[in-house]
Amino acid sequence: MKSSLLQEQCKALKLGSVSRIHTQIAFENREQFLTDLFAEELKIREENRNRRRLKRAGFPQTKTLEEFSWENIVLPPQTTREHLTELSFIDAKESLICMGGVGTGKTHLVIALGLKAALSGKEVRFFQTVDLANRLLEKNAKGTLGSFTRGLESCDLLIVDELGFLPLHRHAAELLFQVIANCYERRSVAITTNLEFGQWNTVINDNRLTAALIDRLVHHGHVLAFTGESYRLRNALSQLNAPRESDGMGP
Repeated sequence: MKSSLLQEQCKALKLGSVSRIHTQIAFENREQFLTDLFAEELKIREENRNRRRLKRAGFPQTKTLEEFSWENIVLPPQTTREHLTELSFIDAKESLICMGGVGTGKTHLVIALGLKAALSGKEVRFFQTVDLANRLLEKNAKGTLGSFTRGLESCDLLIVDELGFLPLHRHAAELLFQVIANCYERRSVAITTNLEFGQWNTVINDNRLTAALIDRLVHHGHVLAFTGESYRLRNALSQLNAPRESDGMGP
């Protein structure tokens, strides 16, 4: 009976975890007990918020900055590693343009930065370019484009991955331009691409849109050059070349 009443009171007070965890808190005195109990409630709330932010972000996989190798990346003179890893570029509403060959770490970096941002309380959205373009076309056809783009406007960092893998339909390119243009000086955008700026028109298929898009991204942006061979190829080759353990059956 008491337990049921406690659950109702906690529900009314929006103390969702208290009725479940109060028996796990050591009691030395009333103030200590309440302090520890509410600290645990706050911790659980933050963990739940983080889970929801990560779900909304839509990362395809988990990548961390601790796992990232900076040996393949060339930073422009005005850009420091600390400016990126401390998420100062998000606070300043600056863009990141990550250019380089396939497998050189571009996606790893933007996911790692996005993951840290989400766990720091920032709203992040991750899309592959073609998926976002198709989503925009679909929402536009259904008449729900406005609500979808308003959802994007609530984020602090929009990640658009793999620009350049496939050319975009003209209308899709126009809608994508509108989304990125609306981010200009309002929120950060991180784009990964295997194309140099001079090749972007092969994807967007419109010189005017291409020039306007690049202009907005570069104005308050950091162009990061990724060099070297593919991480994935290097890892696969290292596994192939690794000595095999004997199976006890001879050569």
